[in-house]
Amino acid sequence: MLQKLPSEVYKMTIFWFLVFSAHLATASSVVEVQDKDPRQKKEGMQLKLYHVKGLESSLSTSPFSFSDMIKKDEERVRSLQSILANKEGVSNSVTTASSDKLKGPNLLTTPLKSGLSIGSGNYYVKIGLGTPAKYFSMIVDTGSSLSWLQCQPCLIYCHEQVDPIFTPSTSKTYKRIPCSSPQCSSLKASTLNAPSCSNATGACVYKASYGDNSFSNGYLSQDFLTLSPSEGSSAFVYGCGQDNQGLFGRAAGIIGLANDKLSMLAQLSKKYGNAFSYCLPTSFSQPNSSLSGSLSIGTSSLTSLPYKFTPLLKNPKIPSLYFLGLTTITVAGKPIEVSASSYNVPTIIDSGTVITRLPEAIYNALQESFVKIMSKKYAQAPGFSILDTCFRGSVKGMARVPEIQLVFRGGAGLALQAHNSLIEIEKGLTCLALAPTANPISIIGNYQQQTFKVAYDVANSKIGFAAGGCK
Repeated sequence: MLQKLPSEVYKMTIFWFLVFSAHLATASSVVEVQDKDPRQKKEGMQLKLYHVKGLESSLSTSPFSFSDMIKKDEERVRSLQSILANKEGVSNSVTTASSDKLKGPNLLTTPLKSGLSIGSGNYYVKIGLGTPAKYFSMIVDTGSSLSWLQCQPCLIYCHEQVDPIFTPSTSKTYKRIPCSSPQCSSLKASTLNAPSCSNATGACVYKASYGDNSFSNGYLSQDFLTLSPSEGSSAFVYGCGQDNQGLFGRAAGIIGLANDKLSMLAQLSKKYGNAFSYCLPTSFSQPNSSLSGSLSIGTSSLTSLPYKFTPLLKNPKIPSLYFLGLTTITVAGKPIEVSASSYNVPTIIDSGTVITRLPEAIYNALQESFVKIMSKKYAQAPGFSILDTCFRGSVKGMARVPEIQLVFRGGAGLALQAHNSLIEIEKGLTCLALAPTANPISIIGNYQQQTFKVAYDVANSKIGFAAGGCK
């Protein structure tokens, strides 16, 4: 999710109800988190990253369908486009790093899983909050700054989630952050909404609104964050949501990993370093689906694989988003027939968008090259929603699928194999997992990032890619 500009038509009655509300009440449960070898503490620690479909739920809700995912993905893309339309363009200059010396030798890694089973096409981690720690399934989002989760007593509304809702009163270390705090003052930059103050308690009230009309309102809070039984942060700042509505599936909330001072990355950077990496496991029953994912926070993850790096482009108006320079796309080793100037559009890499979007000129040239090769072996089929290039057959049964390469500045890139470029919508129907957009913007989605290790060296303004990162 990405924050959108404040709206005049926002639910003011809900907001003022929060401002004058009282303290919260009770309940939660523990989910097991695996700890690594104790020796790893010196070098770091790893947490698993999951696609949502890997989390079994006993909730009596209908399964998350591919159509649902496409609908939510379209809302996400419109949100990104809305943000860019209201901001100045991206500068093509590269951010100069303040220092090449990476601090923080520790590395924190957590499991990262698919989110399909909790109603999201994105990925989630299990984090612990409070003392004693209660664990929650949180969507990982590189496009969001403020982290938040639903909190009792849910004064206005909490959507259905797979975990018991967090009860702040059960935590010995929970605190509401006062309006006079610097963290409260930072909310405008992080959420694009000005904070307010509760007259009853003096607590800072946040409003996180998103371009798809999803939102979370509640109290800016602080508590102990647990990322493994042996690693955590004693003063983690997050939103304790009392009114949470929108396209969050059945996750408890969002972990923000954008480039912003209130993001989880920034808050943990003093201990681990201003960098993180992840490997997204495959989803939708694709080949190699047994691979596990991970989210690593810390500079130690930057040296674990032979990355190829591309500069992180600077946008002073939207500094929290991660922009790259897309320079070339090839199909079966040959550049697609499109002018070099067609690539001169803002290009965002985003964990919260599923299907990669390309400007129409680039997409049409890519589609033509891809179909020319694939149609010789496989019968074409009608399109599905935004996916207009489809074939008869299964991904697993399709041999010799032409490789698509997305090449970025400096030569770094993503060499897309069949499980990155094709998606099996239903049995016997497989489509190209990229889509066009009429807007001058490219978004590198999480489907194309699957099984690659993607490293965000924020301290030195570069992003790296390494194949075969999931194990």
